Amino acid sequence: MKLSTPIEIAEIAKKALWANFAIMGVASMGWVARIPEIKDANGLSNAQFGLVLLASSLGSIVGAQLTGRLVHTFGSRKVLSVSSILLPAGLCAIGFSTEPIVLACALFLMGFGYSGTDVSLNTQAVAIEKILNARSMSSFHAMWSVGAFITTVLGGSIARVVSPQINLSAVAALCVLAFTLCVYRLLPSDLDGHKGDDETTAKIPLFGKSVTSLWFIGFGLLAALIAEGSASDWGALLLRDDMGIGKGVNASAYASFALAMITARFLGDRALDYFGPARLVRMCGYFGAGGWAASIATAVPLSDSHPLIALIIINIGFVIAGLAIGPMFPAFILAASAIPGIAPSVSSARAFVIGLSGFFIGPSIIGFLAEGTSVSIAMAFPILSLLVAGLLSRVIK
Repeated sequence: MKLSTPIEIAEIAKKALWANFAIMGVASMGWVARIPEIKDANGLSNAQFGLVLLASSLGSIVGAQLTGRLVHTFGSRKVLSVSSILLPAGLCAIGFSTEPIVLACALFLMGFGYSGTDVSLNTQAVAIEKILNARSMSSFHAMWSVGAFITTVLGGSIARVVSPQINLSAVAALCVLAFTLCVYRLLPSDLDGHKGDDETTAKIPLFGKSVTSLWFIGFGLLAALIAEGSASDWGALLLRDDMGIGKGVNASAYASFALAMITARFLGDRALDYFGPARLVRMCGYFGAGGWAASIATAVPLSDSHPLIALIIINIGFVIAGLAIGPMFPAFILAASAIPGIAPSVSSARAFVIGLSGFFIGPSIIGFLAEGTSVSIAMAFPILSLLVAGLLSRVIK
């Protein structure tokens, strides 16, 4: 039967969007469990690895800025059909890198494809919420966490028997196939709201009174994503280098983090309604920073004498961080998309330019800090960032 109403089309698109977010989580986090091996294969120190990670940040910034305009012009589904291929391609290239320049190029490609995919999918999410008149943004991001969790557990479980090359190329191929099957079920260009309405604009200044609130929202997103990116990129290295946890098991930190984010985001839509976005982000920032800091401060010194207890404690800390960070991204994105006078695709893309860079810049800074100290001490930076995200909750209307 042919679908004739926007609500019917949006219901189908909602299911497809859940799948697309999950696939994006798989593709973007597919390398997390193999990070220690990839770092060693490229002969990188902590500081050098942090510097190479900046390539992802650059790709993310360029991709987000370009995607905002492209989505506004052509629609999110058309842009997604391209970016959803670039993201897995970057993942595949990471697995085969043995030279820092190759790894940097692969990370740039993955960052570019990721931000393009993320902007497009969030544009769809905002439009679906409006058409169906029901909050669902947090559940979409929960599916991203589901994908991230699955791919992390898979990578950790096969790390001893499957090479990173086979692991990442297989994941990339499956993601391209899955994206191809799901993208065409999303909202068409005439329903995704990419142009906003008659009172919105696609051209906004870099600075000025009209975009001041957008900058603060972007900084809040930046702080939250510094914490999230640090958990994914340095969790396994923290357990291996500072606690002596072996291959495979050291991926448990991010697996715990991702599982907690899944829980927080599936409950996030109700929590956003009950507490309100600003209050929820504030509580999560304070709770997450305190719990995460306490777990690292306790587990690392304890790991020499009581490794199993230390492993449990550090994973509890990553669970607390995941529960705290989970609702933040949806809350800040909804705030950016609701700014009067700016098309949602453009305002969310600008927030991504500011915020998504934190997903990659944060881990890079940790690399430089860890070079002179240790990974556990350097983790004070994302913990402080999580606290800042809570403080910036006041910009959410």
